[in-house]
Amino acid sequence: FRSGKHNSTLCNLVFTTGGTGFAPRDVTPEATTRVLDRECQSLMSWVSTECATSGLQPRACLSRGTAGVCGGSMIVNLPGNPAGAAQVAGLLLPLLLWSVKDLQDS
Repeated sequence: FRSGKHNSTLCNLVFTTGGTGFAPRDVTPEATTRVLDRECQSLMSWVSTECATSGLQPRACLSRGTAGVCGGSMIVNLPGNPAGAAQVAGLLLPLLLWSVKDLQDS
């Protein structure tokens, strides 16, 4: 992505998994932020709130995941736990589909 060699017409949505915790090796949000053109901070805040209020993942607020736009692609950091990643992706999918359509229309 950083080199500009990606083709956003082929890849509109990118999910990363893991690396969103507090351990020294957890650097996914920082790496993602480096390639983003525009960050969407409120998206992951919304996920934390939804997970906490629904009881899906009470500790979701501890995730440092980020999301945003790189070219015409949305990039989203998901939790490393497979069950958690599936739950968060399920919450985000309707919003991300709308975001991708918005990027394509612009």
